[in-house]
Amino acid sequence: MQVDSTAEKLTKMQGYSLHVVETSKYKTNTFVWKMKAPLTKEDVTKRALLPQVLQSSSAKYPSTTSLRSYLDELYGATLFVDLGKKGEYHVVSFSIEIANEKFLGDQTPLLKKGFELLAEILTKPNLTGHAFDQDTVEKEKRTLKQRIQSVYDDKMRFSNARLVEEMCEGEPYALQVNGRMEDVDSITPENLFAYYKKVFSEDEMDLYVIGDVKEEEVKQYAMELLHFEERTPKTLETRDIKKKEKVHEVKEEQDVKQGKLNIGYRTNIVYGDPDYFALQVFNGIFGGFSHSKLFINVREKASLAYYAASRLESHKGLMIVVSGIDLKNYDQAVRIINEQMEAMKKGDFTDGELKQTKAVIQNQILETIDTARGLTEILYHNVVSHVAIPLDKWITEMQKATKEEIIEVAKKIELDTIYFLTGMEAGK
Repeated sequence: MQVDSTAEKLTKMQGYSLHVVETSKYKTNTFVWKMKAPLTKEDVTKRALLPQVLQSSSAKYPSTTSLRSYLDELYGATLFVDLGKKGEYHVVSFSIEIANEKFLGDQTPLLKKGFELLAEILTKPNLTGHAFDQDTVEKEKRTLKQRIQSVYDDKMRFSNARLVEEMCEGEPYALQVNGRMEDVDSITPENLFAYYKKVFSEDEMDLYVIGDVKEEEVKQYAMELLHFEERTPKTLETRDIKKKEKVHEVKEEQDVKQGKLNIGYRTNIVYGDPDYFALQVFNGIFGGFSHSKLFINVREKASLAYYAASRLESHKGLMIVVSGIDLKNYDQAVRIINEQMEAMKKGDFTDGELKQTKAVIQNQILETIDTARGLTEILYHNVVSHVAIPLDKWITEMQKATKEEIIEVAKKIELDTIYFLTGMEAGK
């Protein structure tokens, strides 16, 4: 099974890395600008606010309306920002998707216009003196507060965030991607602009350009329009795991009808480790898919859960099980989930399950790279981990994972924290 992974061409530019993927697979050209820095309590909230302020307006387009109408002029180009945590790093992404003029009657040089727009957003913000535009900052602060509050209102996301806070207490990963509510008010147009300057001089920055493009032309525009001061980005040793003496169990009460049971494990394996591929297969059999042990035994057979699944945090070495259960079923659900883990450690899974899981993972990877942004996310793992794994190696190594290797992976996994969000009446 071959996937063309030679397509990524990497060039060191001034202050950032340029990744070009020449492919005729997509009708549009996609720009994804990624910036990463270590997660810190001091900066996490400013960092969550900054991309929203930058994409809201710019020097040339001083209102959101004028910026959005310019995107419409570019044949409905899209611009949006995203925040993520990859291990102990806080990653900001700006994405622009723009039509490829080859597919239009009009031969406007849209690739260059896409570059100009990205450069405008990143390097020519809407300023008043040495500060961001006050109205923009205040508007985006209100929106950020709503975003932080929305996690509390969505009990599934809230319980997941609380599990991570409890499990990773004292580790940067415990910080939430949108920052801290109590820090929003202290952000000013001046201190946010000072942070902006720090980010663009210190962050590790990568630009992905994906589409039916020519590498030389992309490099030329990049050189002309985007240059920053050289830097040595800060890197972290993310292997420093705080081992707990015993399983940490937390129960909290709120007015909820359905209990949220979230369980955190330390996998002791991160992206780039030799057994990372076997861990992917382990997770698929254990709780990653609808044919998995958790789904079948906790949800289907015992009818204990409305949902039950597991997912990996590949750069932090965590596996998180999420499930929604009736309040009275806590003990039974924990027991059955533990039994599935023990079954994995004993190798109690069939060749059929192994084969089916590998097929589903392969389809998932191929589906992900069907979009330019999905492809970027997969390629970006290599930047975060400083380990270059070509895409076809992902698939061949995952396919090669043996039952014995999966059992060895299972033996490394340690239960760390159980978090249960229960209803008020449960404690009575």
